[in-house]
Parts: sequence; structure tokens; C-alpha cells
Amino acid sequence: MAGETVTRARLSEAVYQEVGLSRNESAELVESVIAEIAGALERGEMVKISSFGSFAVRQKGERIGRNPKTGQEVPISPRRVLVFRASHALKDQINQGLADTSDGKASVASALAAKAPSG
Repeated sequence: MAGETVTRARLSEAVYQEVGLSRNESAELVESVIAEIAGALERGEMVKISSFGSFAVRQKGERIGRNPKTGQEVPISPRRVLVFRASHALKDQINQGLADTSDGKASVASALAAKAPSG
């Protein structure tokens, strides 16, 4: 199931192709969206993107772990972790995509085009 990686450049190109902004404006838009999401998560806010999923930061408490090589108990310090939960719509789209395509891949541009408002 080794596929392609979606990068910032690839997202910017998809915005450029589908929306019609210049390449620079498309890159700035992608950066702005990523910065807004990251900032909200940094502040501990939940980020919900309709038909995609939600991101949240969860606090994990201190616990005792074990070194697998030596078996020695080691304290694991408390930390914040990022959690993503996919929406039912995204899960359905992924499973439908596997049924519809022979290789299980769909392009970012076609996915964006399907969600873009017409007009």
C-alpha cells in the first residue's frame, strides 16, 4: 500500500490548478491554513474539518514503562499528544475509493474538485 506522499507543494499545486490563484498565492493560502490549524492545536483547541475529521491535543499522564532489552522499569514523563479522528464521510470515501479504483489511489486535485463549490 505504498503510495505517494501529499506535500505542501502538492497541496499548493492542487489549489493552483483547481482555484486559479497564482502559484505564490496558492502556496501562501496553504501555509496560512496549516499555520491556523497548528496554532489552534498549540492553544489546546480542537480542530474540526467537516467531512474530513478532527484533530485534538490530549494530555497523557506520567506512567511507568519498561526497557524491552533490559526489562528495567523507566518512568515516562507526562506529555501532550496529537490525536486525529477521521469522519465517517472520509472513512466511507476511502473505502469507496478502494472499490472504485484498481490501484486504490485517487488524486488530490480530483478530491478537491469534488468538494469545491460550483459557480
